[in-house]
Amino acid sequence: MSRARQVALLALQKYDVNWEHIHYNQLSDTITFKIEAEDDECFLMRIHSDMMTQEEILSEVMVLNALSPCVDFSIPEGIASRDGSYVLEIHTEQGYHNPSVTLMRWVNGELASGKLTDSRVFNIGIMTAKLHEASMRFVPPTGFTRPTWGEDSFRCDMTKLGQYYNVFLSDEAWKSYQAAADKIISELGVMHQTNENYGFIHSDLHIGNLVFNGDEVSPIDFGRCGYGYFLYDVAGAILGLYPQQRVLFIQGYESARKLQEHYVSHLECFFVMFMIENYCTHCSDPRETAGLIAEQPYAQAIIRAYLNGEPFLFNPIPLIDI
Repeated sequence: MSRARQVALLALQKYDVNWEHIHYNQLSDTITFKIEAEDDECFLMRIHSDMMTQEEILSEVMVLNALSPCVDFSIPEGIASRDGSYVLEIHTEQGYHNPSVTLMRWVNGELASGKLTDSRVFNIGIMTAKLHEASMRFVPPTGFTRPTWGEDSFRCDMTKLGQYYNVFLSDEAWKSYQAAADKIISELGVMHQTNENYGFIHSDLHIGNLVFNGDEVSPIDFGRCGYGYFLYDVAGAILGLYPQQRVLFIQGYESARKLQEHYVSHLECFFVMFMIENYCTHCSDPRETAGLIAEQPYAQAIIRAYLNGEPFLFNPIPLIDI
């Protein structure tokens, strides 16, 4: 953290920002600091790991700056340094890699606390639809590169899960996960990409990546953004919602953008895919093990329903006794 703060201070010297305070924000795929400047203006400084190349980081900033004028809610925007660069390489102590740094305009709002109100859930659906509509009009420039979330990425995640599953799954439960993965891959293989169902997506619209001003919602943290099916984005957004809230989300979404006919079966596929991917992300961290175990009565009930062709998105289902 001491080195990260030093990197942030070095980077700030390269921007025309009259900053007054710097506060550690959080550690995820990036180390982030909130920068408070004059006139109550705030920024988010991100110190990137080597998980993303400079080209991928720059592409994220480029698409956010292109989408921002096209939506009626706030999203992060990249700030250029004095020399016009949106991604800086900061030279640090010898023996450490030189991290990439970006400065983003801070999105004002509060994280949700407690149960989401119906109006907030409905508005999350509207926001997601508008984000997809705007992304459909985005024309990637030469050199634009971002990840693709689909069959190949899912296979990689399942390979990782195969190494760690026994920290929270029995062998029998793992077999059901593998069967669900086989079904997901089979369904992905016959889906047809069109401009209406596939494009640039946030790909991580869980409640922790949304901020609220009253009932108005804005998405933050586009670090995982890339290409995929719009329903994959929807699945990530409704994963943490109750069944009745999912209904409200869909109603909000369709008030701004209609889903394709018979979308439910595909959404179920992406829902289970996203759920399994979450476990793939956290399975190697011992601090997450207790939480993964606690979720299994619900997760395995979802997987059983999915394998049996039983609807589960919009109605409660009985939990499995683990």
